[in-house]
Amino acid sequence: MNASAGSNHTVQRRAIRSFVMRAGRMGPGQARALAELGPRFVLPYATSVADFAVSFGRVAPLVLEIGFGMGDATAAIAQSMPDTDFIGVEVHPPGVGALLKRIGELALPNVRIIQYDAVDVLKHMVTPDSLTSVHIFFPDPWHKKKHHKRRLLQSDFVRLLASRLRAGGTLHCATDWRPYAEQMLAVLCAEPSLVNAAPGFAQRPAHRPLTKFESRGLKLGHGVWDLVFVKR
Repeated sequence: MNASAGSNHTVQRRAIRSFVMRAGRMGPGQARALAELGPRFVLPYATSVADFAVSFGRVAPLVLEIGFGMGDATAAIAQSMPDTDFIGVEVHPPGVGALLKRIGELALPNVRIIQYDAVDVLKHMVTPDSLTSVHIFFPDPWHKKKHHKRRLLQSDFVRLLASRLRAGGTLHCATDWRPYAEQMLAVLCAEPSLVNAAPGFAQRPAHRPLTKFESRGLKLGHGVWDLVFVKR
């Protein structure tokens, strides 16, 4: 999913990425879903603006999710909101295969996937003021201090996210790592085009389902922090 390097030095790659490409085994069901459903539901990355209305065959509110993991929450939310279209951006092939499998099982017509770096997708494929919402659930917290620069939610990226939201659109983030939650809150509060929808951290919105990992953590007394910001 990473961009290929340009010939000579005409293309500059970003020095720091918020993810690493991990080797992951794709199960037979995921591989079958990728082969059978990928041509319909996986959109190719392009350096030009995408016409998502053509991709979905309709004009509808559009939500972009960054890093959907294995796609369980994405599928559940899409199933509960059939009048909204969802673009899931994920770099790891097993996750792409898993979400495609769920799309097939649940017959979800309102989900598409882009297997590429979300920064490039937002810069090149998504027009300003076009998204109803952006979801970022449990991004890698990069626990070690020396790796904090790899965290996804940094001021430049938040500015880019905000530019793609329509007025009144929402940015919804969630994390189970308190130090990262506090950094997210500070960075989001510093973006002048966004306003916090809560006094601080938000209650989990009803549309975000609990993941198995999250439910297990809550039973053990671990915290989860949601942040919901609105585009001015």
